[in-house]
Amino acid sequence: MMDTKMAVFKGKKIRRILHNKEWWFVIADIVSALTDSVNPAGYIKDMRRRDAELSKGWGQIATPLVIQTEGGPQKINCANTEGIFRIVQSVPSPKAEPFKRWLAKVGYERVQEIEDPELATKRTRMLYKLKGYSENWIEKRMRGIAIREELTDEWQKRGVKEQKEYEILTAEISKATFGVTPSEYKKLKGLKRQNLRDHMDDLELIFNMLGERVTTEISQQEKPDTIVKNKKVAKRGGRVAGNARKQTEKEIGRSVVSKKNYLQTSESRKSLQRKK
Repeated sequence: MMDTKMAVFKGKKIRRILHNKEWWFVIADIVSALTDSVNPAGYIKDMRRRDAELSKGWGQIATPLVIQTEGGPQKINCANTEGIFRIVQSVPSPKAEPFKRWLAKVGYERVQEIEDPELATKRTRMLYKLKGYSENWIEKRMRGIAIREELTDEWQKRGVKEQKEYEILTAEISKATFGVTPSEYKKLKGLKRQNLRDHMDDLELIFNMLGERVTTEISQQEKPDTIVKNKKVAKRGGRVAGNARKQTEKEIGRSVVSKKNYLQTSESRKSLQRKK
């Protein structure tokens, strides 16, 4: 399953996604970063009109890929590093040269990560640390990422291919584990484009991992071969975690499912400790 990531060039956010083992960037984001245009779609249209060669070869440069947006997953035109370099040639901007260097660096980092996957893990850990997450939380989050990857690999073996199918199965696990779907959970926490798991506390992460790990175990044993069978397995895996969550809630006297943002809560505690 493809997962939208964010890169930053001179304060401008650029969405990117791994496709065929290389980074593909949202073209509109690139144009916006280079031109500060409030209407990148219009700029792209004019750019293609000006550059006949670019317009003629647009089909070989722009590829619609599923990108996470505020309105949910949508197909948006993206280009790989080679395609973006061609587009940049048609953008008269003082930012063009530093952008080329930035793009080359971002692309090279992916090559490094393919050759040495541990580099990607180290970079992810560092990003979380810079955002203020504790080492204990980062450890759980990284383990959760690994468990999620094992689950999506297992789903691929069982014929799950479409983004929508991954979302359906993930929702089944979440509903059985927490009583809410991921979209409902994000709404509860007041999130929009942010990653839900990055805003979970320790217990939320633990039960999330449990539901996904048990689902993987059941799937490996039973080998479901249809989306309907995979849904049943996902619900069963989530139910194991859901039962454990309910028992935990009885013991600790509070709900595990929380509207709190982990990082904000953690920072609030630090602030209180400094005042004391």
